[in-house]
Amino acid sequence: MSTGPRFLTINDVGDTLNVSPRQVRALLAAGDLRGIQVGGRGEWRIEDVELESYIARQYEQTDARQRGIDHSAGSHDSDGAEEQDSQPPRTAIADGNPNEV
Repeated sequence: MSTGPRFLTINDVGDTLNVSPRQVRALLAAGDLRGIQVGGRGEWRIEDVELESYIARQYEQTDARQRGIDHSAGSHDSDGAEEQDSQPPRTAIADGNPNEV
């Protein structure tokens, strides 16, 4: 059981995810994050379990993307940058034709 409030405001969710309230509204509008509108002004409230569910889905999607990365196209160093080929490009001139390699 959570120790905080059951329902969170857009600002609470933004603080938790370290994003702007506008980004939280976009997640709600897209259906990525579930929430309810309450009161006459339709203020959004996001249940704490819905936020946790959203976070878990984001981790699952990230894990799936990382597993799907094809490293066979080139080697990458630890920060993900593609390493430069250790051999210089082939520029040999055969039979005096500079276009032929």
